[in-house]
Amino acid sequence: MGNVGLIGTLIIVTLGTLITFLTALSIASIATNAPVKAGGAYFLISRSLGVEMGGAIGIPLYLAQAFSVALYIMGFAESMVAIFPVLNIKVVGIITTVVLSLLALFSTKAAIRAQFVILGVIAFSLISFFLGSPIGGEGHELFKGPVENSENFWVVFAVFFPAVTGIMAGVNMSGDLKDPAKSIPKGTFMAVGVGYLIYMVVPFFFAYRADAATLVGDNMIMQRLAYWGIAILMGIWGATLSSAVGSLLGAPRVLQALVLDKVLPSKLSFLSKGSGPENIPRAATIFTSIIALVLIIVGDLNMIAPILTMFFLTTYGTLNLTSGIETMLQSPSFRPKFRVHWVFSLLGTIGCIAVMFLINAVATIIAIVFIAGVYVWLRRRGLQTTFGDVTRGLHLQIVRYALLRLESKKTDAKNWRPNFLVLSGMPTKRWHLIDFAYGIAQEKGLITVATILPEKGITQERITNHAHNITTSLREKNIKTLVRVTTATDPYTGSKQLVNSYGLGSLVPNTILLGDTEEDSHHNSYCNMISHFYQSNRNVIILQNDFKLEFAGAKQIDLWWGGLKGNGGFMMIIAHLVKTSPRWNNIKVCVKMVVPTEEAAQGTRENLKSILEEMRVDFDYNIIVSQGRRFWDILEEESKDSSIVMMGLKEPDDDFANYYKQLKQNTSGVNNKVFFLASEHIEFKDVLN
Repeated sequence: MGNVGLIGTLIIVTLGTLITFLTALSIASIATNAPVKAGGAYFLISRSLGVEMGGAIGIPLYLAQAFSVALYIMGFAESMVAIFPVLNIKVVGIITTVVLSLLALFSTKAAIRAQFVILGVIAFSLISFFLGSPIGGEGHELFKGPVENSENFWVVFAVFFPAVTGIMAGVNMSGDLKDPAKSIPKGTFMAVGVGYLIYMVVPFFFAYRADAATLVGDNMIMQRLAYWGIAILMGIWGATLSSAVGSLLGAPRVLQALVLDKVLPSKLSFLSKGSGPENIPRAATIFTSIIALVLIIVGDLNMIAPILTMFFLTTYGTLNLTSGIETMLQSPSFRPKFRVHWVFSLLGTIGCIAVMFLINAVATIIAIVFIAGVYVWLRRRGLQTTFGDVTRGLHLQIVRYALLRLESKKTDAKNWRPNFLVLSGMPTKRWHLIDFAYGIAQEKGLITVATILPEKGITQERITNHAHNITTSLREKNIKTLVRVTTATDPYTGSKQLVNSYGLGSLVPNTILLGDTEEDSHHNSYCNMISHFYQSNRNVIILQNDFKLEFAGAKQIDLWWGGLKGNGGFMMIIAHLVKTSPRWNNIKVCVKMVVPTEEAAQGTRENLKSILEEMRVDFDYNIIVSQGRRFWDILEEESKDSSIVMMGLKEPDDDFANYYKQLKQNTSGVNNKVFFLASEHIEFKDVLN
């Protein structure tokens, strides 16, 4: 207090307690929404933000609590050795840890009753302080200023703030409470209120009884000011032991919950077992005690103490964030008895983050990096849970906002990219369609994998299961797509219905990717379906059934080009996406055209070169003089070694079925053909230019 004066001290206490109070509001809101089980803060966070986020906070929280056991006990041991120099600090620490561990192992109720005894000792020390007298027998001016060259306001705030962060002791015991929804808010608010009252009263006694220089220079000034000096030491011992017991009870229960949710590897499953009528996590308690003993024997904890404080503050900030998100989303499932406006929760989050950087910016960054690493590790493990979380609701709100924004904007060439509807049927039969689309999309465009099932005898439950199986199979291959399963009298009718109805607002597939028909009897139905896609303003890409998709061995794409309009521009865009995709490494694109004479070839080369330079695409080109040869013969000869051969289709008309049949016959000697049909009302040349 000597550094900032009485007024500064009261502001620091109020500001610190305000952040803690905001966190208490958030805890009360979450705890009164649904049944709270073992795991404390980890349980509250994981059931809202998901098991990955819960684990990313829960694991550091456990470590912070386990390490805190050693910190508090070493604090107790240091004060004992200061009074009794003959004692060995590590021996005192080891004996104290063993005694407290046995108490926690024997009975949770006994450990909590011991807390009442400790509380009595702390109350006795405060009474002794209040009954004391000023140094020298005379009082001092209450509102005197700080000493010269004192520490600034925020440094003092950073030192004080950890003193108001002990509100999680009750939350960590959530699984042992008869009525957590009632006890957690009540106990947390009482802890904040009583703590604030004491912290606001004590500075007045300091200010009246000692001058600023004495307060700064004497670390044990409270003992000198008290009526019974030894009572202050007893209070210090009580406070450190109380904190140690709280951590020794809370940490194993967080660890137990982490193992039960399979956040930690299955090899640690023995830590989840509870014993006796109180379901005491004895294995987890022994494990935590061993960590504390090792740290007491070999560790210097002063280096990591700031990082542990950051872990605690991150937990408080995340609890505030959880409450704020839940309240903002207003999901029907979030109906807490204790309601808090989301503004207060987010203010608590901001307050925690600000305090973290004020206390120790380096420790904050280390803590954030550690938590981020744990989160990435858990995400990669793909944890499966039986409980939902708020992330889906959050994503839905983001999607809703984005869709409504898209609805108000016209489609333009600048932002165009293919949004695929892949008519693959069973993915295992036409996997090359999905692989081709995914290679082009480059995890930026949308892909929907669609399957049409026979209408007769297919229940909605079977459709749902089928979609789930396809999604699971794709995820296992790290293919991120949407999945749509529907029923129809036949695949062609079903595909037309799907194209007509599938989509959300302005976000509809603009490009249909499919294979060719395998049955001659289906040829007319197939061509009628292609015509329907065209009339529906959907671009079409058809991979022939003999198409063999190669990534590593692909050498060249032949793009048979007839100009920028329509199919030409569409093929160029897809060819560019293939060339820039990391899945086709170093593949080349060659634009090929056939002209009747060498004179025509010369002008065409100059024109095509200018076009490609203007497009800023790294394509080769080859102008071929026909010299009386049939185009189909030239095509077969020039593209015999190409990895992908791109060709455009004519605009569907009444004779499209005969045209398409003749086209397949003329190109039967060409492998890896891909047919393109541009239909969307967009100038593809504008996309390129």
